[in-house]
Amino acid sequence: MGDYTNMSGYYDLIMTSGYYDYQKIVDHLLNGHSYSNVLEIGCGTGLILEEIARREPNLSVTGMDLTQAMLDIAQDRLKAQANINLLCANITEFSLSHQFEMAFSYGGVWYFVIDGDKEPFLVSHIRDDGLNRLGLERLAGLLSSGGELLLGVQGPHHDYERPISNGMIYAQKIEPDAHGFLKHYYLRDGETTLMAQSTHYRTYSFAEALAMLGDYGFTYKPEAQTPKQFLRFTKS
Repeated sequence: MGDYTNMSGYYDLIMTSGYYDYQKIVDHLLNGHSYSNVLEIGCGTGLILEEIARREPNLSVTGMDLTQAMLDIAQDRLKAQANINLLCANITEFSLSHQFEMAFSYGGVWYFVIDGDKEPFLVSHIRDDGLNRLGLERLAGLLSSGGELLLGVQGPHHDYERPISNGMIYAQKIEPDAHGFLKHYYLRDGETTLMAQSTHYRTYSFAEALAMLGDYGFTYKPEAQTPKQFLRFTKS
């Protein structure tokens, strides 16, 4: 699974320069639904959790991530939020004594990519197929019967570079490889490369993803909403 220590110091700068729309993400995440406890899988520096806490200060939320450097930033960001608990953990090894009504991942461990009218495909930060299945098995144990799993939807990944809010240049390059792709991230200030990060991702076709999720009790619940921010699954 990818470790984002190299990117952690620049993550907020990149993500809040138009990479994600956090208000829209949380609009779709919470709209029309009431939960008492929620788990974010791959919470990073806590940008989504911050927006959730602003809207739902009484909602009990747990955020987990594999990269301690990211969690250190999240801890500082959310230190005034007593309703948020942060854990450094790997989903393939994670267990708790209580269950959640909803779990979600937006660009975290798992997410979907939709390219135009093509079928979605699942992207995972976990390269090994067996570990993906183990992670989903662990996740299934963390959700109560009837609980919901929301996996974020992103557009197609492609090569590009562009200036961000402070004038630095963010760039990314995609290289297909066996079972997925390798994504290179860069941040440059003039001729100086401030950050370089490379992460392997595994991909699954939509049919493969539905079958794998189904093996652990997750049933896809199609929604008419467009554009989609999440695909929703219910745990049996």
